[in-house]
Amino acid sequence: MSEDRPGLLDGAIWPAENTKLFGHEDAEDFLAQFYRSGKGHHAILIEGPEGIGKATLAFRFANHVLSHPDTASAPERIADPDPNSAVSRQIASGASHNLLHLARPVDEKTGKVKSAITVDEVRRAGKFFSQTSGTGNWRIVIIDPADDMNRNAANAILKILEEPPKRAMFLVLSHAPGKLLPTIRSRCLPLKLAPLGDHALVSALAHLGVQGEGQALLSAAKGSVGEALKLLNYGGGDIIEAYNQVLSSEGPAARKAMHRLADALSGKEADTIFDFFVSHVGDDVMNRARLAAGEGQIAAAERLARLYSAITEKLTVSDAYNLDRKQTIMEVLSDIKQPNA
Repeated sequence: MSEDRPGLLDGAIWPAENTKLFGHEDAEDFLAQFYRSGKGHHAILIEGPEGIGKATLAFRFANHVLSHPDTASAPERIADPDPNSAVSRQIASGASHNLLHLARPVDEKTGKVKSAITVDEVRRAGKFFSQTSGTGNWRIVIIDPADDMNRNAANAILKILEEPPKRAMFLVLSHAPGKLLPTIRSRCLPLKLAPLGDHALVSALAHLGVQGEGQALLSAAKGSVGEALKLLNYGGGDIIEAYNQVLSSEGPAARKAMHRLADALSGKEADTIFDFFVSHVGDDVMNRARLAAGEGQIAAAERLARLYSAITEKLTVSDAYNLDRKQTIMEVLSDIKQPNA
């Protein structure tokens, strides 16, 4: 993780500074034309898997809007931001008076990123909108991602969405929109982004200086630049291999493999790879459930669905109460290893 950009993966470009976006040309064209029509919605829910470019798209669109405040004369296409323009420099430095980026804040005591976007962060949006824009330009809030808002924050943002100020725009990012309050979703125009195709993913990685990693990486990355960086720079491939070893071994060998994996995931700087593991385990269990259902093994599919819910709840409780991570991982792996799992 970058020290000056909390949450930024090693090898990635901060979305506000990224001048390139790959694989989402249709979404960009839709946003440009929708804005140019003058009938644009005040809140857009940009949905899609993590790491595919949602934040980059949001900042590009914000740059487009702030660079062309008159909708009727705005270009029909979104161009790559000019890093030397005043708008781009202000956005990249976080100094724009017309753009607010809401994300999980850093805990001043621990120096770590907090587990949620809090109501205090949302209050910044209220203050932001209460200040008059000196240029009369649009005021844009990017919520990145809205999935991270706790209940109080979600309710607070809902109140603003219900009565948005004039020339206000929300770009609401979500990896899992089903987890958002239905009332928030109902007040947003949904814009779904798909995982990147191989060509777009290769181009995006080349933009980051990553080349020639082969089909194995593309398959494992599942169309996500973020997943590819975790595989390359955080040992994600080793974690998958270790997890498979746990599943395939029995007795003392399995217990030893579980301890090795839990140790690797519970270190001081292991937050990113732990999140990668949690996502991989969830995908694995749900894929097995879908496979069982497709083969007519309804009882097995239901067991796996319950297992997924139980694991999710266990990880949520562990995070909320700051329980011992290694012990939690051992319990999760033991649950998965149960004969009827």
